[in-house]
Formats: sequence, C-alpha cells, structure tokens
Amino acid sequence: MAKLHELADLVGGEIRGNAELEILQVAPIDKAQAGDITFVANPKYLAQLESCQASAVIISPGVEVSGKNLIVCANPYLAFAKILTFLQVLPRPVRGIMAGASVADSAVVDPTVTIYPGCVVGERVTIGAGTTLYPGVMVYSDVIIGNDCVLHANTVIREGCRLYDRVILQPAAIIGSDGFGFAPDGSAYYKIPQVGIVVLEEDVEIGANSCVDRAALGETRIRRGTKIDNLVQIAHNVDVGEDCILVSQGGVAGSSKIGNHCTFGGQAAIAGHLTVGENVMIGGRGGATGNVAPNQILSGLPLMPHKKWLRATMTLPKLPEMRKDLQQMQKRLDELEALLKEK
Repeated sequence: MAKLHELADLVGGEIRGNAELEILQVAPIDKAQAGDITFVANPKYLAQLESCQASAVIISPGVEVSGKNLIVCANPYLAFAKILTFLQVLPRPVRGIMAGASVADSAVVDPTVTIYPGCVVGERVTIGAGTTLYPGVMVYSDVIIGNDCVLHANTVIREGCRLYDRVILQPAAIIGSDGFGFAPDGSAYYKIPQVGIVVLEEDVEIGANSCVDRAALGETRIRRGTKIDNLVQIAHNVDVGEDCILVSQGGVAGSSKIGNHCTFGGQAAIAGHLTVGENVMIGGRGGATGNVAPNQILSGLPLMPHKKWLRATMTLPKLPEMRKDLQQMQKRLDELEALLKEK
C-alpha cells in the first residue's frame, strides 16, 4: 500500500486530487475497485472511465477527466509498469544454497544467492550477489553469472557462457547449446565442434523455451537491454544489438548482425550472414533474405516497405476475380487479332 503522492513521486507525475489517498494495488480499468489505481494509455479506453470504480487513474497530459483522482505523466504505460512493480512485486527471499542443490566445491557463490533444490552448478562457476536459481536449473562448468539475475526452472547454461547483471531467463531457456554446424563428408556430415560461448549483456531477458546457440568460434552476443520472447531461435555467432525486441517463434540464422533498437514481429526470420541496420521494424512473418538498411518499417517475404505490403495484401482476396477478368480480356484480344488478320 502507498499514498498517491508517493506513487506520483515514483513516476515523476503530477497529482490532481487527494494526494493522501491510499492505493492498494493496480487493476484493469474494467475490474478496478475502490483502493485500486488503473491507467489509460490508449484514448479509446477513456470512455470506460465513466463506469470505472478505481480510486485513481494514471493518464497523459491534456486528457480531461472529471471526478477522479489522477496522476498525470507523459508515459502512462511506463508509469503503470513502475507502480505495479512497486506495489505488487515482492522481493525475492535470500535462502542460500538449499538442501537438494548440487554445487561444485570450486564454484564461487555470493552469500546472497538463492539456489533451490534440484539445481546443478558445475566446476569453477561464479554467481554474483542477489541472483536466484529456481529448481532444475543446470549450470555447466566455467560459467560466469552476474548480480541480480533470475534463472527460472529448468533453464540450462552451457559451459563457459557469460551472463551480465540483471539477466532474466524464463523457464526452459537454453543458453549455449551447440550451433548447427556440420561439414559435408560425402553423403554424410561431420560435426563441427562448437567451441565458442554465448554472452548475454545487462538487462537481457530470454523467453521460455528459447535457444541461444554457442558460437562455433568466438561468441554469440545479445547486447544490453534486448528482450527475446518465447520460442525464439538465435543461431551461432549472431550479434543482436541493444534494446531490440524479438517476438515469439522468430529466428535469426548464423553469423547475422542485428543493429540497435530493432523490432521483429512474431515468426519473423533473418537469413544467415546478413546485416540488419539500426531502428528496423519487421512485421510478423516477414523475412530478410538480404542485408537491410537502417531506419525502415518492413513486412512480407520478400521484405518490402510496410505500407506497400499492406496494399499488396489487400489485393490478394481479389486475385481470383482479377484472373477471371484477365482471361476474358485475353480472349477478347485474341478475337480482335483474328479479325484484324482476316481484314
């Protein structure tokens, strides 16, 4: 619980109404009750405020709302996230190495680390302050894990990989699995040893059941602040820039380089050995088969400017009718040509 002025100070907002009002939790606009705070980031939801029972609302500047206690701030969605964290996300308890966890004698584990039963921590591993390993986490040898990381159940970090501070791995994420490398040997294939590592920089989050493959040589690197959704595949020797968003079921093939602040929609794919510039957005199911220049919004396969892709997709339902019209036009043209030849 917190007073409205405390929440406003947290998000740098302006109060309109009762600054001493006590707020218990954040709630959706259609389910909020007395004691709750809600938010409006999209103007289309403003009409719902008339029937909303929330004690307070987070809104943008310039929005007129009467009869409500308000926190006015430039980014209501960000303010919602910060207030939700403050009110409702409990700190992780420090429980040390719990019974049922297997930690190698050569591992260096900060006293404030929590390691739950069923975890295995290999030789010469280093784990920084405040990090939590939930049940079933497997950490191979020579891994370095920074401070305040969260490794959820059944995640795997293979040998030699590096996690910087505040990395979050959702359940069953796999970091450092072998890259897909095989040399043709007649009709068979010879496995190429994958002796590189994976590096996850500060504030990276990897979604459930996503895989980041270790490099054949050198490193696969996910740079600071990038967020990767569930069921995403990052291949060996890929370099993903800072503050990128990769949505579920997407994939980046080997040795491609992604610039900073790129956003890839669901099932978007990048072919191997390509460069994608900064500030590129690729819509869902889009696919890059060549290098992509920076500062573009693209969709489709092959990629094209998003607005052009929208026009193209609007044409698709009309294709059967257009085909029929073309056939009729061709028939009439053939008849006309035949008449001209007779004359």
